[in-house]
Amino acid sequence: MSGIMLNVVGGSFAPAVPVVGSAFGGGFFAGQISTAGNGTADYNLVVGPKASAQGIGYQFKTSNTGGDPTSVIDGPANSTTMNSATYPAAQFCKGLTIGGFSDWYCPAQNELEVCYFNLKPTTNSNYTGSGINANAVPARASNYTAGTPAQTTAADFITGTGVENFPSAVYWSSTQRSASYGWANYFTTGNQYTYRSKDSSRSVRAIRRVAV
Repeated sequence: MSGIMLNVVGGSFAPAVPVVGSAFGGGFFAGQISTAGNGTADYNLVVGPKASAQGIGYQFKTSNTGGDPTSVIDGPANSTTMNSATYPAAQFCKGLTIGGFSDWYCPAQNELEVCYFNLKPTTNSNYTGSGINANAVPARASNYTAGTPAQTTAADFITGTGVENFPSAVYWSSTQRSASYGWANYFTTGNQYTYRSKDSSRSVRAIRRVAV
């Protein structure tokens, strides 16, 4: 399998869309986003390899203070602002060079959600209080059901067998929720936590984006 799907629109070929979980851009294709929130994809998301792009035990911030980025979709800008020792998770991501690429960053809230939706590692029921994402492609206007999203079909990302899977852990985004809390995503159920203290230690997985 080539890992590429071709779309035919109006009798002509539209840009190819990689298969979720396939090798792409120095990592693995995780889905598409619409930064304008209009359903039209402008970026492909790339999840970095687990061995080099995943960090364990990183803080969103070393203190529970405000004034941090609040964008739910602009992970590159968030991470650039947070690229210092004050923000260990973002600094870890920004410091990576993988596959010849040095534009890795800590995903914003809605980018991280796309990673969960398409690369969900488990068969667990989803938390039904999360899931709305205007920046997903296609956009989602309602929360998860217990069974949607289902476990990913990308073999490398399945818990227990896949070498690239997201372990059942809480992953930081680069989006502030409030002065004391950052947004994070629990990759067992998809719960987007609103009460994770910035100075608590969690996991982080670097991503990059490629223009469509």
